[in-house]
Amino acid sequence: MGTLSDSSGTLVSAPPQSGQALAVSNVTVRFGGLTALNGVSIDVAPGTIVGLVGPNGAGKSTLFAAISGLVRPAQGHVFLQGHDITALSAQARARLGLARTFQHTELFMGMTVRDHLVLAHRAHYERRRCWSDLLTLRAIRSPSKLENDRVDGLLELLGLTDIAQVQVAVLPLGLARLVEVGRSLAVNPRIVLLDEPLSGLDVRSTEHLLSAFERVVSNSDEGLSLLMVEHDVASVLALVSTIFVLNFGELIAQGTPDEVRTNRAVRDAYLGDEDETAAQGPAPGGRS
Repeated sequence: MGTLSDSSGTLVSAPPQSGQALAVSNVTVRFGGLTALNGVSIDVAPGTIVGLVGPNGAGKSTLFAAISGLVRPAQGHVFLQGHDITALSAQARARLGLARTFQHTELFMGMTVRDHLVLAHRAHYERRRCWSDLLTLRAIRSPSKLENDRVDGLLELLGLTDIAQVQVAVLPLGLARLVEVGRSLAVNPRIVLLDEPLSGLDVRSTEHLLSAFERVVSNSDEGLSLLMVEHDVASVLALVSTIFVLNFGELIAQGTPDEVRTNRAVRDAYLGDEDETAAQGPAPGGRS
């Protein structure tokens, strides 16, 4: 049994959760009289990409908020690498290896791609130096060798080296989302929550981003995991090893993409007949 410090510095017990990078156990979240999540449990193994899908209002964003520490569950627990982090602040969870992106890009328009990654690395490893950069309103101070090595590696891994000195304000949405992913990776997380990363992207940008996700996981020496909320079900099913489906705040299915694709409850609540029609191919007469 491990221990962690909560936001007040008190040590709390942390029962192991079978080696999972992330485990959500029987989490219930209520807003007044509304139950947004009802006894939801999911887990993410180290070195995997896991999907979380469901119709609008299913509770996906609420679950992300509960995992990242923005919402406190009424019941249940959240475990990170076997440690109970339910009582920890969002900042404490981030320091322990939980990172996330958001539906809308949150970037500094006047900064370059490289500066975003340097600042993120510095915020995690050299917080005083980071605050000095921000408060003096000067350009990012010269990176250390450690920062350079880490940032150069991320730029190469994500395919951003050629635009490292470009300001993010001029980047297309797909590259801007990739910068956000790079910024989350710069803090050396154990798991990254991706909140609708494919939203608004064309086919080419989607393929580029999905390839980047596969590279960052396969190249991780420490078992980095990704948990992705996404409405592009076809892309999720093609990418992930495991998928969880929410509907009206409850988990209605979980399993491999093939298992979820053929689950009748999922079809009735979310996929409908679209996936089945697509699998059958064009209709007679050549029209699809």
